Amino acid sequence: MQNEGKQALFETTPIPRAVAQLAVPTILSSLVMILYNLADTYFVGMLNDPVENAAVTLVAPILLAFNAVNNLFGVGSSSMMSRALGKKDYDTVSRSSSFGFYCSLFCGILFSLLCTVWKEPLLALLGTDGQTMQATEAYMKWTVTFGAVPSILNVVLAYMVRSEGAAFHASFGTMSGCFLNIVLDPIFILPWGLDMGAAGAGLATFLSNCVACLYFLVLLWIKRGSTYVCIQPQKFCLKKQIVLGVCGVGVPASIQNLLNVTGMTILNNFTSGFGADAVAAMGIVQKINMVPMYIGMGLSQGIMPLVSFNYASGNFERMKRAIWFAAKATVSFIVLISVGYYFGAEPLTRLFMENESIIAYGSRFLRGFCLGLPFLAIDFLAVGVFQAVGMGKESLLFAIMRKVVLEIPALYVLNYFFPLYGLAYAQVTAEVVLATAAVGVLLNLFRKLEKTDPFPQDH
Repeated sequence: MQNEGKQALFETTPIPRAVAQLAVPTILSSLVMILYNLADTYFVGMLNDPVENAAVTLVAPILLAFNAVNNLFGVGSSSMMSRALGKKDYDTVSRSSSFGFYCSLFCGILFSLLCTVWKEPLLALLGTDGQTMQATEAYMKWTVTFGAVPSILNVVLAYMVRSEGAAFHASFGTMSGCFLNIVLDPIFILPWGLDMGAAGAGLATFLSNCVACLYFLVLLWIKRGSTYVCIQPQKFCLKKQIVLGVCGVGVPASIQNLLNVTGMTILNNFTSGFGADAVAAMGIVQKINMVPMYIGMGLSQGIMPLVSFNYASGNFERMKRAIWFAAKATVSFIVLISVGYYFGAEPLTRLFMENESIIAYGSRFLRGFCLGLPFLAIDFLAVGVFQAVGMGKESLLFAIMRKVVLEIPALYVLNYFFPLYGLAYAQVTAEVVLATAAVGVLLNLFRKLEKTDPFPQDH
């Protein structure tokens, strides 16, 4: 009965309700994740020490690099699983999930070892100096050396659980760790607690990710008779169909995140040349900017199982209506947020640190970043569709266009003509072009599918 309910969600539930049932829990968990990311910045900011705050900012590219593994095996395996569900190929579903789980576990261990062995050159690459080195190293110990495996696994497991329509459980597992992090942050960071500073923020993050992992492992054990998600070692295999199916979507998604890391590293290195106040301000703005970004990302990830299932089962009309409904909802909402950010930039920055220099930097940065958000939402949704239907080449092309062709060159050019403040406008420069291209590719996909849709009257 449980599995029949999952099929009904994908096949017959009205589009607005199906999108809401899948996307709302995903968006809520994304917002809670933002809260816990903001909690690090907020509570470290309460120390009024730019060096401690800069440490959290400088390690951010490494934490973003975890998403390369998350997307390779999380996005890749979940897309493969949802498409296999649409074809009623349940053996492929279980083998894809086992492949994704054990590969992500191995990569997490490898990530931790490499970052620990090459710690010193890595810290230099991130833009640390004599002033920020010690705090950055302390934060990285908990979030990377000890934290890589649980951080990666809990996200990959959430993707897998969501792939069969269990968006609530996927979101609840993620949120359980996030709430714990928010509770632990002030205890570990502030002087009235353990007074660990940035290192305390890292320890809280590590423990919260461990709790989230435990939730998913217990959930899969309890639901072992009614879930298609499988992490049994005997189901792990390297069959060509499984490897290519997962990696065809996962590798482009992974490369996209690696390029995001490159872009963030370049941005932080440019910013670090203007001092710790500028770095701290950029870190605060990046965290504030995560709210609408994660809303757009949460919605695109939330509807992926619905898109994948209906694409694989041949119900293209239902797939198309789900995408258009999601597009109208996310763009409308994010435009409102962007307007609020533009006019409320100074008070929003002031929430995190009572430092006039940082507030001055941060308010100008935020006004630049918020202009690109509506276009970014369109781009996220389009890439989510490409990943859902197995269009790995298109998602890779968009990733290369975003960073290599558009955003990274824009950082160099804008910083040259408008030192420091020009950096905040690189994103909008790239996203306007990408959003235009995304709409064009989606329309072309819809035209192709209309010629072969076996369910033209589906309502």
